[in-house]
Amino acid sequence: MVTAAGRAVKHGADAIKFGASAGVPSEEESVGAPQYTQEEMNAIVDEARTWDRKACAHAHGTEAIKMAVRAGVASVEHGSPIDDEGIELMKRHGTRLVADVYNDGYIVAEFEKLGYPPRTIEKEKAVGRRQRENFRKAVAAGVRIAFGTDAGVFPHGANGGQFAYMVEWGMTPMQAIQSATTSAAELLGWQDRSGTIAPGKPADIIAVSGDPLRDVRTLEDVAFVMKDGVVYQNRIGK
Repeated sequence: MVTAAGRAVKHGADAIKFGASAGVPSEEESVGAPQYTQEEMNAIVDEARTWDRKACAHAHGTEAIKMAVRAGVASVEHGSPIDDEGIELMKRHGTRLVADVYNDGYIVAEFEKLGYPPRTIEKEKAVGRRQRENFRKAVAAGVRIAFGTDAGVFPHGANGGQFAYMVEWGMTPMQAIQSATTSAAELLGWQDRSGTIAPGKPADIIAVSGDPLRDVRTLEDVAFVMKDGVVYQNRIGK
C-alpha cells in the first residue's frame, strides 16, 4: 500500500483515493466489506501525508467508513450506510462526506438497459434509499459536505441534477451551492485559488437565469460560463 501510494504521487497524483469497501457495479457479493485492514488504511493515509497529499476513501460499508475516518482521510465518497458512530467520528475528525445522492435513480432506471447484471441493480436498490436517509442524518448532525456526483456512472453534463436531491434530503439551497464551491475548494486544498470570487483568483464563474435560492433546479440550466476570465457561453437575457 505504501509503495503504491508513493508510486502514484511519483507519477503525478494530486491525491490518493482508495477503495475502503467493495462497490455497487462491481461483481462482489458484498457492497460494504472492508478491503483493507485498519493498519493498511493508516499506512495509505500516512504515505499520502508524507508527500503532502490528501487521501480519500470510497466506502459503502459502515465499518469501512469508520476505519477510513480513523485512518485520517480527508473525505469519504458515497458513505451510504454510515451510522451514528460514523457520523460522530466524521464530525470529530472534520472529515467531509461526498455523497452521490443523485445517481441512484439513474442506475435503477438505466443500468438494466445497459446490460448490467441483476445483482448490480438489486445492490443499488438496497443502497440508494439508505444512502439518502443517512445523508439527511449527517447534514442534520453538522457533518461537512462536499459536492460529488460520481459522474461517469451517469452521463457527464447532468451533474447539476444533484443540487435538488441535496435540498430534498436536508440541505438548504445555499448549503448545497456552498458544498460545490467553498467546501469543495477547501477539501481539495484549493481555497486560495477557487471556491469564491475574489481579487487574485481565476475568474471561473457560472450564472443562471433564475434565483437558485428560490429554485435550486435553475442550476441545471447554466446560461453563462466564464473560465479564467474568458466567456465561453452567454445565454443570459436571450
